Amino acid sequence: MSLRSPLGQVLGHGAAKAGVHHWWVQRLTAVALVPLAVWFVVSVLSLPTLSYPAVSAWMGEPWTAVLLMLFVLSAAWHSQLGVRVVIEDYVHARGMRTVALALLTYLHVLAAAAGVFAIIKVALGGAA
Repeated sequence: MSLRSPLGQVLGHGAAKAGVHHWWVQRLTAVALVPLAVWFVVSVLSLPTLSYPAVSAWMGEPWTAVLLMLFVLSAAWHSQLGVRVVIEDYVHARGMRTVALALLTYLHVLAAAAGVFAIIKVALGGAA
């Protein structure tokens, strides 16, 4: 028998504040994605043609390349955070959850790196 209150027994056990950081980061990436997505759609629709030379010339502009990289990185981070929550909530087997979370992280890092690499390559004129 313990003389500690139920609150005293649970204090210090668990991640009572860890979820708040995750929630805030997910909201911040969502807020960042709104203007970036609007900019992206408006920019692509304002191109005279969607031919490779026109798009690569557009991507070759410094601010365009920077904003595209921010868009890709924010989207990858936001996606990773959202899918992480789904896996944590619905995959109950501990080993399968660990494998799924590791795979999720690796795939999102790979996708973000590939996106940034492609933007840099086209922006610097390496992809002809």
